[in-house]
Amino acid sequence: MQDMKDYSNLNKTRKEIVRNALWASVGLFVFAVGIYLTIQANIGVAPWDVLNQGLAKRIGISYGSVMMTVSATVIVIDVLMKEPIGLGMVLDTIIVGKTVDLMNALDLVAPRQSLWSGVLLLLFGLLLLAVGMRIYMALGLGCGPRDTLLVALCKRFPKLSIGALNVIMWATVTVIGYFLGGQVGLGTVISVVCMGPILNTLCRMTHFNAADVVHQNILRTLQILIGR
Repeated sequence: MQDMKDYSNLNKTRKEIVRNALWASVGLFVFAVGIYLTIQANIGVAPWDVLNQGLAKRIGISYGSVMMTVSATVIVIDVLMKEPIGLGMVLDTIIVGKTVDLMNALDLVAPRQSLWSGVLLLLFGLLLLAVGMRIYMALGLGCGPRDTLLVALCKRFPKLSIGALNVIMWATVTVIGYFLGGQVGLGTVISVVCMGPILNTLCRMTHFNAADVVHQNILRTLQILIGR
């Protein structure tokens, strides 16, 4: 069954942009809680962190500097693939990191000490990641750098599902990071193998195709917000 919603005509009014920005913030909050839970699972770092670790070891600069460099590189790739940089990317930058910081400060979930509890927490975290992505991807305000890249791949490889493309992308950065010296744990492997199918199942259940969404450039968003 095909998604019957029109994702090509979003955010035409100030009211719609504000409403969608609020919903995107909810989605990003859910996404960030998912990240926090995957960290607390304590059975291996996320695929992109493997890449960051490897680059930090190989280049000899700080982990934080590597994170910023990788994010900036992905944004350049997004632009080269003609994907708009939207308000969602700004919201992603603000909300995700601060939410993870908040969750760490609240210390609601202790790091898992057993393998099986870690696996279960990781899988629940991955589910929240998928739910958060599904929410904000559909709002047409853009996504974070890595999810924008995923959307671009969905458009260029329509015969492959979003889940398959996510597996390919995460596996690629994991392998590169591993050979650069990053640490790969059981949680890393589970994330690579399971995140794609979880996301794909959720999108199928809700009849959502990320390639159908036309995301709005942040400059156009600002023009509408100020009434121009």
